[in-house]
Amino acid sequence: MNTAFRRVALVGRPNCGKTSVFNALTGLQQKVANYPGVTVEYKKARIETAMGPIELIDLPGLYSLTPQSADEEITVRAMTEGDDIIGPLDGLVLVGDASNLVLCLRLLLSLKPLGLPIIFVVNMMDVATRLGLRLDLSGLAQDLGVTIVPTHAHRRHGIDDVMTALAEVPPRTTPLPPFQQSETLRQRHDRARALVRTYVGSTDIISSQSDRLDRVLMHPVWGISILLVVLMVVFQAVFAWATPVMDGIDAGVGLLAGGVDQLLPNGLVKSLLIDGVIAGVGSVIIFLPQILILFLFILLLEDSGYMVRAAVLMDRLMGMSGLNGRSFIPLLSSFACAIPGIMATRVIPDPKQRLVTILLAPLMTCSARIPVYTLIISAFVPQQVVGGVLQLQGLVMFGLYAAGILGAIVVSHVINWLFLRQGVQSEFVMELPRYQWPNARNVALGLVGRSQAFLVRAGGIIFLSSVVIWVLSSFPAPPPDSTAPAITHSLAARIGDWLHPLFAPVGFSWQMAVALVPGMAAREVVVGALGTLYAVGDGQETLGSLEALLRQQWSLATALAFLAWYVFAPQCLATLATIRRETNSWRWPVITFVYMTALAYGAAFVTYRVASWAMG
Repeated sequence: MNTAFRRVALVGRPNCGKTSVFNALTGLQQKVANYPGVTVEYKKARIETAMGPIELIDLPGLYSLTPQSADEEITVRAMTEGDDIIGPLDGLVLVGDASNLVLCLRLLLSLKPLGLPIIFVVNMMDVATRLGLRLDLSGLAQDLGVTIVPTHAHRRHGIDDVMTALAEVPPRTTPLPPFQQSETLRQRHDRARALVRTYVGSTDIISSQSDRLDRVLMHPVWGISILLVVLMVVFQAVFAWATPVMDGIDAGVGLLAGGVDQLLPNGLVKSLLIDGVIAGVGSVIIFLPQILILFLFILLLEDSGYMVRAAVLMDRLMGMSGLNGRSFIPLLSSFACAIPGIMATRVIPDPKQRLVTILLAPLMTCSARIPVYTLIISAFVPQQVVGGVLQLQGLVMFGLYAAGILGAIVVSHVINWLFLRQGVQSEFVMELPRYQWPNARNVALGLVGRSQAFLVRAGGIIFLSSVVIWVLSSFPAPPPDSTAPAITHSLAARIGDWLHPLFAPVGFSWQMAVALVPGMAAREVVVGALGTLYAVGDGQETLGSLEALLRQQWSLATALAFLAWYVFAPQCLATLATIRRETNSWRWPVITFVYMTALAYGAAFVTYRVASWAMG
């Protein structure tokens, strides 16, 4: 048995089912990695075959070996020149769409001169069957001289055959020959069409079902209306669906705090665990269900093929900001987290358009804002139904997201006017994938990954921040004759006294000012910091309701100003560092921090003053 270590790259055009094939082959073994300095993401996993271990690398999608973006450049370099990060390749797995073989075969013909063994995985065979296509894959394999494996990755059909083909990839013992294309793009395209005519029988493959759906979902009026309804449903679900689970987590955190309260005597250790760790970390973990609901909808929209269509629908609206639909997906990804959204801009070929998208991504309401929004909305916005259908809390959440988007439109015009001095309009062309039912396995893997990332974040940054805030709030101890709350003598109170004059005009208390500082590490940390500050300041070593404490100590004007601040709140340090790496300059992260701070302060100031005036 050959036990030599082999390395095989998974490649293919976007929306061909490559991710489904990779997930079916690797499951939970996969790891996400980034290229140093450029933050292009790729996945890898070690799998065992009958002929020894193979490292499978899922490279970014590409259309041809003439790269148009940084993602494609990385993939092409890994295949043609070798890559110090990935290492030398022994073979390729090319994933193609069975119902749209012309472009996949054109890519295959461009890969053959590389001299690497190629396994051509013809995915989405179920779609080809529904369309009545009869594919002669054995004849096509003999003609091309490659191994062809038909699959339906969503149902794991054919995956065992792919594993068998992978086992037969020999280890490469000699350097690759110099890469040289002997055909032009037109010649490869004509040859691919001829192959389809011979082995498929048609070059005009039309899915009537997709066309019927697109006539409605891509309509300039009805399509936009449906998209808005979808977004509204998402924000309604964030509150309505998550409430029972959140109540359960809240009860569990309360039981944990009560158990610690019964087990330990009064003292610093007990205060640290209850007021610091449980109050801080617990007040953030409770929002995990809402974050997962948001990610669930994003994953479903991506896997179904609707996300790309939403980008096309938004092309005209994006044009108002000097962008086009290609910027929509990076910006939409930023609703989950600005960091992958900024990384996703690497698919934008126009450098000016990419720069504007990078600077706008932090304005999208990332999942780290959800704990802040939910805390304030739950505490100050009543649970009532509007119009017999919509929840008021969900409408307020939708309004906060909309405010961020409108702010991004304004900022885009300002950036173009101040720095670029000319529009960045460019032609927008995007291939539409076929509609399909989302794959439960892919969605589940995505949610598990997001849960792990959030819990690691809660167990790391948020835990550390909660402990630091507790120390600052607990020391030094008050003098014996003091009748004021102990926290008023602490270092946190002294820091708050120094910061408070800066934030008093927007209605922020000194506790809020202190909580904003660790919130620079991660936005959701501000919730944990508030939980610790108010738990210590409450003078009781039990976990009280943070919402109830805020209702007692904040005015409605203060709460609304805090929400307005977090619509434009300065980015976390990791996002600013990502902007620095992606732009290769400190200028743009500094500009991002300054303009967002100014927007946040201005929005909070106006909101607080108007709300205070309106409430008399």
